[in-house]
Amino acid sequence: MKKAELIFIPLPGTSHLAPTLEFAKHLIDREDRISITVLVMKLSFGNQLTESLRTSTAASHSTSIRFIDLPQVDDLPPSHLLMTSPASYFSLFTEKHTPQVRNIIRDIIVSSSNNSVRVTGLVVDWAFVSMVDIAIELNLPRYVFSPFSAGYLSLLRYLSTRYDDDRELQSSDSDLIVPGFVNPVPVSVLPPVLFNRDDYMVYLKIVQRLQDVNGIIANTFSELEQYSVNSFSGDGRFPQVYTVGPLLNLIKRQPANNNSDLDGILKWLDDQPECSVVFLCFGTAGSFSPAQVKEIATGLEQSECRFLWSLRVSSPHDHKSTTTNGDDLPEGFMERVRGRGMVIRGWAPQAEVLAHKAIGGFVSHCGWNSIMESLWHGVPIVTWPLYAEQNFNAFTLVKELGLSVEIMRSDSRKDHDDGIVMGDEIARAVRCVMDGDSEIRKKVKEMSGKSMLEGGSSFDSIGQFVGMNLSV
Repeated sequence: MKKAELIFIPLPGTSHLAPTLEFAKHLIDREDRISITVLVMKLSFGNQLTESLRTSTAASHSTSIRFIDLPQVDDLPPSHLLMTSPASYFSLFTEKHTPQVRNIIRDIIVSSSNNSVRVTGLVVDWAFVSMVDIAIELNLPRYVFSPFSAGYLSLLRYLSTRYDDDRELQSSDSDLIVPGFVNPVPVSVLPPVLFNRDDYMVYLKIVQRLQDVNGIIANTFSELEQYSVNSFSGDGRFPQVYTVGPLLNLIKRQPANNNSDLDGILKWLDDQPECSVVFLCFGTAGSFSPAQVKEIATGLEQSECRFLWSLRVSSPHDHKSTTTNGDDLPEGFMERVRGRGMVIRGWAPQAEVLAHKAIGGFVSHCGWNSIMESLWHGVPIVTWPLYAEQNFNAFTLVKELGLSVEIMRSDSRKDHDDGIVMGDEIARAVRCVMDGDSEIRKKVKEMSGKSMLEGGSSFDSIGQFVGMNLSV
């Protein structure tokens, strides 16, 4: 029986690595003749979460997914460049690792052929698209993994054709008419990297290189972004787009013996009525100033809704996220909301919380993975974007798809130059998302869980991708 091996090169950051590994598991669960080798490159910082994801994947698929650690190369780009020019950072990071990746892939091809296994393709992260040159040299099919929405891919494809003079975007530019979008896209919702000339040029080169791949694997589903997904059909410049999302780890983690926080959170939720709790969580890097924290508390109190709040406060000195001992909350707040509210100091088990029957709404930073989790579980979102492409994701959810509630109405923004969202706006948004009869809730419920069922778009796309690799 013919066996196939795929080589994955993921970006070693949680928001990219987690869905990439979930896609790998889906392939293997669908077809046991496929095995996957993951090449692991290490950043110069923050590798703990990467190790955790790797450990959990190896535990569930130890015989079919193997990891190869690449030696850390000398002269990595400086860490501060990741903050000031992230696309440029990963362009240099890719360049530094390409020689050793090429040698390792050659060795894998030789080793696999000796074991009657054929390497049938290379899957590289979006940021590492220049590594498809290795696949071209070795005559391998090559694919790009995109952790973004189909709408974001549509935007980048459009930008790659818009400016003949390679001029980066300007904040004064007019709204964009983007193929794949029903509504004009305001320049104000685009991520900051597109206003940085160096990063903008890197992005344009990445989009141009997509013409050299055999397919794009996207963590989305056609039922959600049908208009954007359809816009790629018949575009001779772009390869086939495989919609394979949502890519989520749906296996409930068993709390560790010392994880009393998780036990306490889930026990508290068990005691709440169904769909009665709004969950506030803003990702691993999401935090707020003390002034904004007070407004959130005020809004939650005014809303009179039950809530679970993962609270991080920005340090005024280094802008890092920190937990809080409660000093930033209004005096007497915890006493006044006792019984209907729970505040978590720091990290929250987002996946487990969103899956709980008590959760009826989600106030989110709008990272794409968080959006996928929330929609899968049928939980409507209040959009509170903080950084990167999150403003664009929020625009897509609210204006383009009608699936979410804005934290602040557009007619209110002009009155708040300091960026603070006031308590009354927060209360309004929370009450709106918790409305059990709202059209938004009905539309979100219709999206829940369908794409991965047999006959769903992602189920079919994964099957098509599996068949493609077994026929090579």
